[in-house]
Amino acid sequence: MRLLSTIVLICASLTPCSAAFADGPVGGPELALLQSPEFKRRFVESYLSETDIEPKLSQIEREQMPAIMELISADKTSEAIGMIFQIRSSQTSAALDFTLANLFYQREQVDAAMENYKLAIEKHPKFRRAWKNMAMIHLREPNYPKALECLTKVIEFGGGDSMMFGLLGYCYSSLENHMSAESAFRMANMLDPKTLDWRMGMARCFFKQKRFADAAALCGTLMEEYPARTDLWLLQANAFIGMEQPMRAAENYEIADRMGASTADSLNMLGDIYINAELYEAAASAYLRALDKKSGPSRAMRAARIMTARGALQESKHLLDRVQTLIPSDASGQERKDLLKLRARLAIAEGSGKGEEVAILREIVELDPLDGEALMLLGQNSQRSGDPDKAAFYFEQAASIEAFEADAKVRHAQLLVSQGRYAEALPMLRRAQQLKPRENIQAYLEQIERIAAAR
Repeated sequence: MRLLSTIVLICASLTPCSAAFADGPVGGPELALLQSPEFKRRFVESYLSETDIEPKLSQIEREQMPAIMELISADKTSEAIGMIFQIRSSQTSAALDFTLANLFYQREQVDAAMENYKLAIEKHPKFRRAWKNMAMIHLREPNYPKALECLTKVIEFGGGDSMMFGLLGYCYSSLENHMSAESAFRMANMLDPKTLDWRMGMARCFFKQKRFADAAALCGTLMEEYPARTDLWLLQANAFIGMEQPMRAAENYEIADRMGASTADSLNMLGDIYINAELYEAAASAYLRALDKKSGPSRAMRAARIMTARGALQESKHLLDRVQTLIPSDASGQERKDLLKLRARLAIAEGSGKGEEVAILREIVELDPLDGEALMLLGQNSQRSGDPDKAAFYFEQAASIEAFEADAKVRHAQLLVSQGRYAEALPMLRRAQQLKPRENIQAYLEQIERIAAAR
């Protein structure tokens, strides 16, 4: 009764005018929070010891527990489980349910363990250790929303150590809630600043929130302590990409490769950086290394197409030679078809378009008359070979395909201009601009208009 009377007196003293909360710099919303009924309730509860965190054993359980623990220490889990079932009743304490759950968990009987952890929590809702072990089970599944719920309970009931906050950050990150994950990792780092995982978690959260400068800076700090951690080099490289500093990213990717930690993705990204910088030899090297790491051929073929268009024929040839070893000659499908077209494009660019590649292009067109790219390549080859009528035929066929009409009209117009047929070229150029406006084609159109008008 004395304790109850004391609590009543304390509650009565917590008024808006209470000097305990009127002093100091706190004001506005903060002061209102301190005056709330919830805060008063929690303040009163702070006078009580937290004996409700751990459940108590009954008298019978206390007498039997030493024998149970002996069996557990001797690795006789089956006997221990049997003994618990002998003394178990409807009045069994949450502590005994928890012990049984642990034994099932130890035997990898996860469903039975979870059932008994839940039973323990139903009897004793603030049982931190039960909430914690349930979180571990959910993390194993993985079931991140359930794990998050359990970890939050552990922290709410006073079990907020660095590991719990770190796992909380991991759950939030897995659920794409990167702002909350960052907060959790910060708490974990504050409680345990020596563990790298928490700071790595923060760096990844920065990256996911597109705070690339923060991610790069934190990675840089960590790399001073852990220069051999290749994941830091790669994460910082990705942050540099986000900061639009591709050459700094390239340095990191190269270092990671020398450390043996590059991936097909990082090497393909390195190749993209070099190709955009027109460093074609370095780009080809990066794509070849990516192929060595089992990268699919599509990225290398895309690069070869760009290099061929830009005149880097030798580098394109190296890539296609390597890709050809990955795609059997008797293979069917889009990749094989794309490779054949690239080979033909390269041969035409090298001025050797009368060989096998042109025959392959014709075969492609026979199989698929709507392959606009193959028709365009055949038209270019015929034009180079001095057969304008056949070139015009192929360009007209390509122009009948909606996706290729604009480019085919331009090619056909250029063919007519080379023959001095300026007036015939103008409608084609105007139609091409109507479909796909381009500054360079507009300038070319105006130039042809002037020439046609002067004739």
